[in-house]
Amino acid sequence: MKKIRLFPVLMLLCLLFSQIPASAAPFSYPMGDLKEDSQLLSTMKIEAKAAILVDDSTQEILYAQNAQDKNYPASITKVMTALLVIESIDRGDHRLDEVVTIGDQVNYGIGEGGSTVGLKAGEQITLEHLLYCALTASANEACNALGQFLCGDVESFVNLMNRRAQELGMTGTHFVNTHGYHDDGHYTTAYDIYLMCHEAMQHPTFRTIVSTKAYEVPATNLSDKRELHETNALISTWRVSGYWYEYANGIKTGSTPEAGRCLASSATKDGKTLIAVVLGAENYKVNPEVNYFTESSRLLDWGFDSFSTQTLLAEGISGFPEVRVSLSAGANYVTVQPSASLEATLPNDIEPSAFQQKVDLPEEVQAPVQAGQKLGTVTVTYQGQSYGSADLLATSTVERSELLYRLNQVQNFFQQLWVKAALAAAGGLVLIFGGRRLLFGKRRSRYSASAAGRGSRYSGRRRK
Repeated sequence: MKKIRLFPVLMLLCLLFSQIPASAAPFSYPMGDLKEDSQLLSTMKIEAKAAILVDDSTQEILYAQNAQDKNYPASITKVMTALLVIESIDRGDHRLDEVVTIGDQVNYGIGEGGSTVGLKAGEQITLEHLLYCALTASANEACNALGQFLCGDVESFVNLMNRRAQELGMTGTHFVNTHGYHDDGHYTTAYDIYLMCHEAMQHPTFRTIVSTKAYEVPATNLSDKRELHETNALISTWRVSGYWYEYANGIKTGSTPEAGRCLASSATKDGKTLIAVVLGAENYKVNPEVNYFTESSRLLDWGFDSFSTQTLLAEGISGFPEVRVSLSAGANYVTVQPSASLEATLPNDIEPSAFQQKVDLPEEVQAPVQAGQKLGTVTVTYQGQSYGSADLLATSTVERSELLYRLNQVQNFFQQLWVKAALAAAGGLVLIFGGRRLLFGKRRSRYSASAAGRGSRYSGRRRK
């Protein structure tokens, strides 16, 4: 009864997730601007259709080769299937030890030659064991079982895969099935695979599974125990030897005739983790010297050996233009310094001194200025490409002169347009009324003088 009640809830969740707006993660490869000046970058070439290498701690792209071209991912698809299941477990919707009864869509979209461990409809197995079947042994039918369990049917789960891809910024990706068996409409890019793998590797359960060399699934109601072995030869030598890589800790292989040999790999050395994606490399059975394992390990080695974290801007350094300070009671200028350091992973043959600083500061500010106050910014660039910005902060406090401040207020008051207009109008009125008084005053004076003269003459005649 509990499962029956949960079914519509799971369907509703899948529908709700399909309505979540996407947030794109733009592709940015600043190393391309360094390529002309770096022999390490200009001479690197991977024998594959596409490849990418990323410093996963900073998400800086160290190498990109056709990284946005659409390619078939084959079984690397299973990273997305596992991610969705593990996310549901981390949310508390399910448990790793929860028993799944495999549904009737277990063989959905699987043709001849598909990877399998023989799971059957009606078989009861835990979510954890299904995840190991999907990721360690690359079992296609395990992915269908997971999808049908999570969303009720495989089609709804595939819609959820596509929606999650959009949320991760995988703009060049479209899924048709849960496992990666070839379909012309099922594609992705090397960069999108990195985004997916980066997200999956945030989950401890996922990291544990993809770094496991071998795993035993206990017997079920329809099967004896199963011995699973990792398909990634960088981790396990059980399937093919000669490619073991001591720093490797994942992630997933993929192979179809259309996709070629593909590998998303992860390795950690001296505290640094790199993720490499190689798509469409040569088949190791055709040319064992150049294949997806050798190219992946070569790319990882190159990343560890050829790059280092370098400081492009040090916090607290001096040397920036002084800013004039008006209305101050003391100093008439203030110096600035960066609020933080800027670092970047760079090829070892590129010096930080080759980068430029673009400073944005006002020529003058008014007191008071507080130590630590933001006055501007500095941006570090290389051939126009930004490598980050930092605030420029005042290094000292400059007090305000109250006398200068009041005088400035008075000056500013009289500089206002409406004040100037009012003063001009008042001046005009003064001139008008002053002129009228002067004019009419003179007329009255002449009239009075004239009248007085006439009065004198009249009075004289009367006395005669």
